[in-house]
Amino acid sequence: MSALNQSAQVLKSLHQRPHKPLVLANVYDILTARAVAELPSSETLATASYSVAQAAGTTDNDLTLDENLTAVKGIAAVAKEFNKPLTVDFQDAYGSKLEEGINKLLDLGVAGINLEDYDNTTQQLMDAQTAVDRIRRTLDVAKERNVPDFVVNARCDVLVLGGKMEEVVKRGKSYLDAGATTVFVWGGKRDVSKAEVEHMVKEFGGRLNVSLKRSADGLTIKELADLGVARISMGPALQILAMKAFQDEAAKLFSQL
Repeated sequence: MSALNQSAQVLKSLHQRPHKPLVLANVYDILTARAVAELPSSETLATASYSVAQAAGTTDNDLTLDENLTAVKGIAAVAKEFNKPLTVDFQDAYGSKLEEGINKLLDLGVAGINLEDYDNTTQQLMDAQTAVDRIRRTLDVAKERNVPDFVVNARCDVLVLGGKMEEVVKRGKSYLDAGATTVFVWGGKRDVSKAEVEHMVKEFGGRLNVSLKRSADGLTIKELADLGVARISMGPALQILAMKAFQDEAAKLFSQL
């Protein structure tokens, strides 16, 4: 068994613990990767493409494959140093560059990805079969590279685009059938209710990833764990907090003049 597949197996196993979800403090560069990796309680490293783009001076929509890979290279070195699996937010896998990109991620020691069903080029939701095929193509590349346990967290953007829960469930099940480890359902500014989380956990057999909403009315990590969610992401929230703290401290310095 390859060392990378062992890492992928570890990552996959972290999604399969009843009522103990994998919690991700998403990173975006070497400094943040090291800050998280040094914590004994952190089990894996995970990137957020929005944050990677911001750190690179661009936007999530304009982040290129090469820019993403440049950030991943440094983060992957930290993951290797601390012997922790790395999963990468790979957006929509950059159209026709999917196989090229997955191979380059595997070269860097990446054990899993987020894969979106929103086509960044057309700015539209992919049809379900295209999204399924891209999951299968990703896993085919990984198998060819002797990483059969490569983790795909298949993001479903139906809700954020105004679609119905019925379509989320239908797509999510097809993504899982295609080999995805979990389905990441993101609502954007549209809140995902407790009842909806419960419904998706049931329909997906617990294989659900959600974003943690940092507000008084959001479900806590403990509440999401009790509901049976497999994975909880922070996305760019920590970067936003960090930059606000940086700015506040700078303002304090200037205020002393």
